[in-house]
Amino acid sequence: MTEMITLETIDGADSFPAYVATPSDTPKAAIVVIQEIFGINAGIRRKCDKLAEEGYLAIAPDLFWQFEPGIELDPDIEPEMQKALDLFGKFDQDQGVRDIEAAIKWARAEGCGKVGAVGYCLGGRLAYMTAARTDSDATVGYYAVGVDNLLREKDAIANPLMLHIPTEDGFVDKETQQAMHEGLDDHPKVTLHDYAGLDHGFATEFGKRRDDDAADLADSRTAEFFKAHLVG
Repeated sequence: MTEMITLETIDGADSFPAYVATPSDTPKAAIVVIQEIFGINAGIRRKCDKLAEEGYLAIAPDLFWQFEPGIELDPDIEPEMQKALDLFGKFDQDQGVRDIEAAIKWARAEGCGKVGAVGYCLGGRLAYMTAARTDSDATVGYYAVGVDNLLREKDAIANPLMLHIPTEDGFVDKETQQAMHEGLDDHPKVTLHDYAGLDHGFATEFGKRRDDDAADLADSRTAEFFKAHLVG
């Protein structure tokens, strides 16, 4: 079952929408799905639906409610890509993490003993911040942007974090990738996977950016990671 629900902000001063996909049986855990810069679009909803098919309660908070609720953009349409980049530049990331925390708290209140998170692009960066700033039990980030300037927060990562890094990412240069490895390779809770020759967005559900083989590999690693840390 899928539905839109309303979440309260952490401070209780406001509310915002979220997409929820519920499995047919009792959820084995919950996973917060953190959007790209394109809002809760068809691809993010499909990520939630697939997790529900695997037995997880999946929730994608609409982080762009900061601007207006219900923004959905398509990266393959140039004006929509430009709008997405503009929104990214204006986005309050600290508020975004607090909204992710609100989604985690909601999932725990729904009776899920373990709650993880997975994010893409902007959501990959927010996944790193979520691992450092919330009680997420296990977190995954795909093609996270700008993690090099968040390495100062690495000592706060107490639960497992996995990052998928395409080596030809147009938004994450080689110097940034090197800084991520130098800063995180020896962290006992962090696992990094490189994907040679792949570009940003390779694991998207729809559109030109997807690479089926690499997406399947990354998603299988993510599935095993969540099975080990949320279920096992």
